[in-house]
Amino acid sequence: MTLKEKIISDLKDAMRSGDTLRRDTLRLIDSAVKNTEIEKKKRETGLSDEEVMEVFSRAVKQRQDSIRQFEEGGRADLAEKEKLELDILMPYLPAQLSTEAVAKIVGEVIAQTGATNTSDLGKVMGLAMAKMKGEADGNVVREIAKELLEKNA
Repeated sequence: MTLKEKIISDLKDAMRSGDTLRRDTLRLIDSAVKNTEIEKKKRETGLSDEEVMEVFSRAVKQRQDSIRQFEEGGRADLAEKEKLELDILMPYLPAQLSTEAVAKIVGEVIAQTGATNTSDLGKVMGLAMAKMKGEADGNVVREIAKELLEKNA
């Protein structure tokens, strides 16, 4: 079963059970997947699981940013709704790497690229994110890379 088929199956289950939050969240994701198919001109063939995973990653990042902004703005009610949606989306993503594992990979990338200071952050980020493919949050990777590069400088 592809990831897209799993989303549709879970959406149907949510409709049958009357779980409106899960239903609405999965409908948004399904819609985002369809929009991406149209953008990439893949409506007939559909997206690969990796491309669907990218859609999920964007949705998770949007939720995380919204939670932060709502909390800063004193809107706990809206932040809570976003957290519930995030809880629905997270199981679809691959397991997230630990901070130690991210630091190890970033350290290897720094050694591989010969990066010496924070001006090389973009180069390090590009390779590190490619190696981790959705298994780590970009903000976490950036913080670790920045920390390691500052130590090297």
